[in-house]
Amino acid sequence: MTMTLRPGVVTADTEYGMALLDQKSGEYYTLNPTAALIVRTLLDGTSREQTVTSLTATYDVSAEQVEEDITRILQELRAAKLLAA
Repeated sequence: MTMTLRPGVVTADTEYGMALLDQKSGEYYTLNPTAALIVRTLLDGTSREQTVTSLTATYDVSAEQVEEDITRILQELRAAKLLAA
């Protein structure tokens, strides 16, 4: 399943990660570098499993930690209504 932002949500890379702007509400959200990498990877169409494999191969982090991070990030994006249905 590819992650997609809902229409009206735009991203911008920043010095500190990524910003997401909800053009409808005017609210913006900031992501730290790790969260930004996960979001970019998922938005590019990489599967969750491939994202976990890639991050554990690149960084000294367990698959369990990456899974937890992905779950938390997706929950927060859903709660903020930034993801397409």
